[in-house]
Amino acid sequence: MKKIVLAFALGFLMIPAIAQQITKKALFIIVDGIPADVVDTVPTPNIDQISKIGGFTKALMGGDVGTYSQTPTISAVGYNSLLTGVWANKHNVWGNGIEDPNYHYWTIFRAFKEAKPSRQTAIFSTWLDNRTKLVGDNLPQTGNFAFDYYFDGFELDTLSFPHQKDRSHIHQIDETVSKEAARYIREKAPDLSWMYLEYSDDMGHTFGNSPQMVDGVQKADTQIGRVWEAIQYREKNFDEDWLIVITTDHGRTADGFGHGGHSERERTIWIATNAQHLNSHFGASAEMVDIFPSIARHLGLELPKRIAMELDGSPFVGSIEATDLKAELVDGNFKLAWKPYSSGKTARVWVSTTNHFQTGGLDNYWLMGEVQLDQGNATIPSKGITSDFYKIVLETPSGYLNYWIVAK
Repeated sequence: MKKIVLAFALGFLMIPAIAQQITKKALFIIVDGIPADVVDTVPTPNIDQISKIGGFTKALMGGDVGTYSQTPTISAVGYNSLLTGVWANKHNVWGNGIEDPNYHYWTIFRAFKEAKPSRQTAIFSTWLDNRTKLVGDNLPQTGNFAFDYYFDGFELDTLSFPHQKDRSHIHQIDETVSKEAARYIREKAPDLSWMYLEYSDDMGHTFGNSPQMVDGVQKADTQIGRVWEAIQYREKNFDEDWLIVITTDHGRTADGFGHGGHSERERTIWIATNAQHLNSHFGASAEMVDIFPSIARHLGLELPKRIAMELDGSPFVGSIEATDLKAELVDGNFKLAWKPYSSGKTARVWVSTTNHFQTGGLDNYWLMGEVQLDQGNATIPSKGITSDFYKIVLETPSGYLNYWIVAK
């Protein structure tokens, strides 16, 4: 059969922005280890105010259980799944040790800076490794990406924040981080920022399901309120359109002390946002990896096609045609299924038997045919292509979905 090679090195995918008339900016916040059933029941006036403008939904962290994409519900793993828009089988962060991240899967910060080098980035974090290891600040492996502003590392400053058994020093660090984030956003308004808060997770590990956990959630809500006020100030006084996305990195075990596994409570996270162009995917099947493409769409971010084709998430803002691609090889045919969100639209099916991308190379794809998206499934003959690994890509009018078939 004829082999069609995509020219990834030259191709770019434009993720359409929504009515870009004023400067688009974005902030995402990770508050550590707050189960969805806790944030549902604890008074959080600031998160509620943001959600009333946009929306709030339960979501999933952890990939597909029992498949190649199964991903531990561990903190750094969750952060990196958001940052890269892919699961651990790709980004290669499996625990908080962050031993060998695969930087070929770009973070949202690198993608933004590569496309818009003059725009400003910032990080406000209680944990230094978020910047130095996960994002890979100033590393040659990340193309020497560097934040324009960072405020972090205070967990190492035992003089200013003496360590306490009750972890109250982490609350004080979160306070310092959130106040600086609010000040800097109000005065400098970086284009893409991340704020990370840790104390709520410490309360879970120390006290489990407890009044202390509830108190940690309420403290985080107050800290979120500071940056939300700064964003409102910017929108009122400047020509800026801000997206704020708030999430948690994992749920918890039934007793509230642990996490890392794949119980429903550990996998269930939540997303709150002020976005007003939410699509049906947001409430139906949102996941941690959807935050990257959603921010990209808001910012009008141009992604190289080879990067876009690897993303495991779908944007929950703006129009989409399909999500949640699944594939299997049965009797010499590729059986595909997806969730349709459009009618009368077609998509192209591409197949590769290589994964050179993970080492910085390019994958060759065969064009297998077209499918009708509103049908939600299709059977495509493999046409004699044999392998123990297939990378399936569904090219829709607005983006890409991908799924791996891996021999057991």
